Amino acid sequence: MTASTPNQNKVILFQGDSITDGNRGRSDDPNHILGHSYAYIIGGKLGNEYAEKGLRFYNRGISGDRISDLYARWNEDAISLNPDIISIMIGVNDAWRTMKGEPSGVTDRFERAYRHVLEETSEVLPHTKLILCEPFILKTGELAQQWEAWDERIKHYQAVVRQLAEQFHAVHVPLQEAFNEAAQRADASYWLWDGVHPTAAGHDLIAKQWLHIVEKSGLLNI
Repeated sequence: MTASTPNQNKVILFQGDSITDGNRGRSDDPNHILGHSYAYIIGGKLGNEYAEKGLRFYNRGISGDRISDLYARWNEDAISLNPDIISIMIGVNDAWRTMKGEPSGVTDRFERAYRHVLEETSEVLPHTKLILCEPFILKTGELAQQWEAWDERIKHYQAVVRQLAEQFHAVHVPLQEAFNEAAQRADASYWLWDGVHPTAAGHDLIAKQWLHIVEKSGLLNI
């Protein structure tokens, strides 16, 4: 497979769980296709600024997904779309299942499955650029009851994502510090209403950080 013609009709794919899903449409209706997550904000801004380039945006986030779920549907929801750029945000459901002691979380497959996703993508789509977004949480809601354990788990996942980004030459988008700083301006629940899921303000924060880091990387020289 090869990427699209340089500087024209590039495909940008957003992948992840409910944070990316944003109640996205499952039809071709362009009014709802990107949902109401950070993917919608980014798609709107870049689509407007680079309208002449004919950018195409896909959101294939699915609520409740772990990284192993992404891997299971990677052919259909990533490789078959032949994207020029894939942005991945995943991790909180892996942590949630493990923290809750659910059967699906008995073995923590986060790093193993994430590596499988990136290895296969690099092999099958060697020209596709990767963006790995850091998982994040804030101390509010149910998470506050087990905060130290949650904080330890997510920090481990953050380190894994950072290391994988380096290994696979991906753009790394740090988000935890941005949320920590935001929580000094307003309550944690203002940004992540349950400690995990962003509010409208939280999604805007993600979008701005994503655009800042990715534009600085030169990946969007389109």
